[in-house]
Amino acid sequence: MEKTIIDALEEYIHFLRVERQLSDNTLQSYKNDINAYFQSVFNKQQLESFDDIDRYHIINHLKELQSEGKTARTSSRHISSIRSFHQFLLREKRCVNDPTVHLELPKIEQKLPVILSIEEVDRLLQIPNTQKAAGKRDRAMLELLYATGMRISECIDLNRDDIHLAMGFVRVFGKGGKERIVPLGGAAIEACTIYLNQGRSILEKPQYRDEALFLNQRGKRLTRQGVWKLLKAYAVAAGLRIDMTPHILRHSFATHLVENGADLRAVQELLGHADISTTQIYTYVSKKRLSEVYKQFHPRA
Repeated sequence: MEKTIIDALEEYIHFLRVERQLSDNTLQSYKNDINAYFQSVFNKQQLESFDDIDRYHIINHLKELQSEGKTARTSSRHISSIRSFHQFLLREKRCVNDPTVHLELPKIEQKLPVILSIEEVDRLLQIPNTQKAAGKRDRAMLELLYATGMRISECIDLNRDDIHLAMGFVRVFGKGGKERIVPLGGAAIEACTIYLNQGRSILEKPQYRDEALFLNQRGKRLTRQGVWKLLKAYAVAAGLRIDMTPHILRHSFATHLVENGADLRAVQELLGHADISTTQIYTYVSKKRLSEVYKQFHPRA
């Protein structure tokens, strides 16, 4: 593959990082999608330049993804990545046409997010052993995730000075470094106070002096993989028959707010969604749950 093609990708990723301020995880997704696209059009289909590409070459790439068992959602994301990349090439005058103009996104069946009931959340929050420093940390972290609906990446990125327990709020940095202030409830404040006063100092290691709010057993910032592993183990211990992920607590937070009458714009602000259409899914979840309750308990359902 020619160096100019690789350079174009690096310039594009730099543009996304600087101009659109996307997170490292999102940038990596774009890069993976475009690299797969390059492998298809330049290596397998043996094209030589961006101007050689037309919509049929892109369709061939999408057929490859389908043959590999990729879902419509994955194909849709690839199209979005490829379209954005070609628009960048056009603006930078690296090509003279955009082959994605007439491409259609595949229809995606809307999957409602998995959520926990309030009773299941309570069971999960009781599992960490708060007699130990790590248990105090985990209880505080779970309470914080459910109290704020923050993403797991936002949670592990928190530093000690981002949480203000006396005033009852936490400062969260979301996608693109966008800051938002999220209030805390009494249970989260209590659990975080206990962890900071009685648990964190035990996990600290003098040689690191890490400012992270949540530390692992080595005294370093807790990782995303570490949290996933802990949460799955706690879910099993709580008897939750689901494939538990940190995002389920975010979904549960939002759905429980909507079910209890919270304004959708307020929920959008708390979650850090750029577009309210993303938040609207929780109204569908709430209606579906109400329908299930009706069918289960009404004598003439």
